[in-house]
Amino acid sequence: MELNEVNLEKLMEADVAMRDKIAELETEIKDIKVKREKIQFALNEICKEMNVSSLKTKIGTLTRSIKTRYWAGDWPAMYEFMKEHNALDLMEKRIAQGNMKEFLEQNPDVVPPSLQQNSEFSIVIRRSRETKE
Repeated sequence: MELNEVNLEKLMEADVAMRDKIAELETEIKDIKVKREKIQFALNEICKEMNVSSLKTKIGTLTRSIKTRYWAGDWPAMYEFMKEHNALDLMEKRIAQGNMKEFLEQNPDVVPPSLQQNSEFSIVIRRSRETKE
């Protein structure tokens, strides 16, 4: 093998090893999050039983708060509501990436005003059959 091929294979081997380690750690993190969710549920139940929104112990101070999320069950009706009440600021300012890509592919001569884009190359390595465990 040439020197470049050796370096290339070493770099690819390192990339695959790191990808595997990341997947392993992500699984571990997912498991920890599930356990943490159970503990937080238990802590929330204790606060509910004690009828408190905060507790102080030698470990620290626990604060129980309400997190509210909103969504639309009928988007056309929500769009009309926002137009009627001049409340377009209720929407987040972001573009649905997949939808925009599809729109541009289907309409190559149409460019939305002020649209910006950034494209980057990415590297994907598929493990060879010989190295699969």
